[in-house]
Amino acid sequence: MTAVIALTVVLAVFVGVALGLLGGGGSILTVPLLAYVAGMDAKQAIATSLLVVGVTSAVGAVSHARAGRVQWRTGLIFGAAGMAGAYVGGVLARFIPGTILLIGFAVMMIATALAMLRGRRSHVESAEVQRIPIAKVVGEGLVVGLVTGLVGAGGGFLVVPALALLGGLPMPVAVGTSLIVIAMKSFAGLGGYLSNVQIDWTVGLMVAGAAVIGALLGARLTAMVNPDALRKAFGWFVLAMSSVILAQEIHPAVGLGAAALTATGGLCTWRAAGAASVRCGDSPVPR
Repeated sequence: MTAVIALTVVLAVFVGVALGLLGGGGSILTVPLLAYVAGMDAKQAIATSLLVVGVTSAVGAVSHARAGRVQWRTGLIFGAAGMAGAYVGGVLARFIPGTILLIGFAVMMIATALAMLRGRRSHVESAEVQRIPIAKVVGEGLVVGLVTGLVGAGGGFLVVPALALLGGLPMPVAVGTSLIVIAMKSFAGLGGYLSNVQIDWTVGLMVAGAAVIGALLGARLTAMVNPDALRKAFGWFVLAMSSVILAQEIHPAVGLGAAALTATGGLCTWRAAGAASVRCGDSPVPR
């Protein structure tokens, strides 16, 4: 094992830890890890990331299924539509330059980060599961699957809200069901890519195994950290990583501009949080 591959595997453990802690989002770092650390070209990195995301999501779905947090009917319908879209996306990727795919991935990173900074809203608190509108979920699955197949992102930040809103699933069930959908879409997208891209299966499975170990470890650490603070910190980190990709694939000035916006936004958020804390601390205390 070369030093580069060893470093990639070690970093994949941390990607998995983020995935286990946050219940999603860690896979958004897999493509940059494979492209800029392992040195894979864009399409090979995306294809390999689909393998890693698929394996990690499938393993994560097992624990949710055992706990009864998977709605199989909804997940299989959404997943089947997503598989069709993901396969088409993987096939279409052969006609799109790798640089464009990585820029699209950076856009997905920005969207994911903003969604994480906003936080998840539990639209449905009742344990009662509504019947999902088939036409809507098929359309949503096709679109999300197409994006997954093209750029290699699992799309969990799109799948979870869709399952909660369209399917009326309680948030814990939406999260568990989304892992089934993401695994199905990722393997279908990988199938589309394999029609024109060769991947190193040994490296891919090593990275996937490391990510699974990290995800299991992260899941055990969830009780020891503040999930809201962690989610927001990870969101800012993903925004910073998107700046690196934009700098590499478009122009350093674009990356610096994006990094400056991220730093400004983070500083303003930190100052606003500090001001709110001071206001709370200054509230009068009755004597």
